Amino acid sequence: MVWIYGGALAHGNTAMYLGNELARQGVVMVSMNYRVGRLGFFAFPELEHEAADDLQGNYGYYDQLAALKWVQANVAAFGGDPKQVTIFGESAGGGSVMAHLVSPLSKGLFARAILQSPGVPTARAASLPLSTMAAASDTAVAYAKSLGIAGTGPDALKALRAISAEDLVSDVSSQQVVVDLGTGKLPLGFPTSILDGKFLTQTPDAAFSSGNWNKVPVLVGANTRDLGVGAVKTKADIFALFGDKADAARKLYDPDGSVSFDELKQQVLADKTLVEPARHLADEVTASGESVWLYRFGYVATAQRAQLPGTLHGFEIPYTMDLPAAIVGNKVTADDIKMGALASAYWVSFAKSGDPNGRGRPQWPKYDPKANDKVFTFGNDGSGLTPDPLKARLDLWASIYGGM
Repeated sequence: MVWIYGGALAHGNTAMYLGNELARQGVVMVSMNYRVGRLGFFAFPELEHEAADDLQGNYGYYDQLAALKWVQANVAAFGGDPKQVTIFGESAGGGSVMAHLVSPLSKGLFARAILQSPGVPTARAASLPLSTMAAASDTAVAYAKSLGIAGTGPDALKALRAISAEDLVSDVSSQQVVVDLGTGKLPLGFPTSILDGKFLTQTPDAAFSSGNWNKVPVLVGANTRDLGVGAVKTKADIFALFGDKADAARKLYDPDGSVSFDELKQQVLADKTLVEPARHLADEVTASGESVWLYRFGYVATAQRAQLPGTLHGFEIPYTMDLPAAIVGNKVTADDIKMGALASAYWVSFAKSGDPNGRGRPQWPKYDPKANDKVFTFGNDGSGLTPDPLKARLDLWASIYGGM
């Protein structure tokens, strides 16, 4: 199992996540660091001129690619099987998994994929758009100019290389990038994922809809209080996102006008950014003839239930890695421990066999688009296939995305 951390492609490291409990369940657990921020995603023109045959722009993804190739070459020495590699990640790590699913350069490097709240990119290009190479180049040049570096040739590149790594990433935090993604105005010089023509040749949704992707079994889902990205200041701003379907949206999200702005913002933007795109990915994988398991994670640590009405972005990770105390420390309860054992067992079983089921766990059926009124839910009161309370909302977003 090869883990790719998230952090909006601007933050993160392998030390944040311990894979020892997964390894104890009989898998070889691997993670890699990859470049983030301007160190990982930068497209100054002279870089291409300097090495025209090299991969350009998406350096963070190329680090991941190198790690996956290393796993293929070396994992057998650690007791692993290079033909049974599962890549998994959360948020931008899940988006990275998606990027490998559609990259022609990643073909054959893994056999299964797990995407937890995948974003940057998502399966909906209209949700979090990728940058073109031209736009990525323009913002790199603008960043250089902001530092007083003129031109786009060798001297300008030399001046950029003289800047310390600390200065290069000082104003590119994951929190700031999430805010900026909502406005479409990312920090200068940091375009996030780039359609570079080599690693990413088309958007993920275009690749999935055409069937032109690295077809493997997929496990994907999102959380009940997941991350939403968007610049909205009023309820009117929120409903403007729905265009001519605003009235239908009001009936679903705020029928009597009593929902607070903050609550409405959370629900609408999470559905738009991560929850519906995760279901859409499941639809597309199924249409390609591959098996997919869709989930919604709603378990909240016992000690946090008075404060949290659902699972926040990234808060499923301690359970899928069987580290429930990572969130609440010594306040962890027997129920928290049981959820860690359950969720991680599904993940490990999927990695081993391509099917998350087994060992007396609640049956998790393959996703069926014709039965999408139900979703496999990890919840406080148990786990299993349940009616999807968000179906009508997600259907509305699907109709909007389909009309774009």
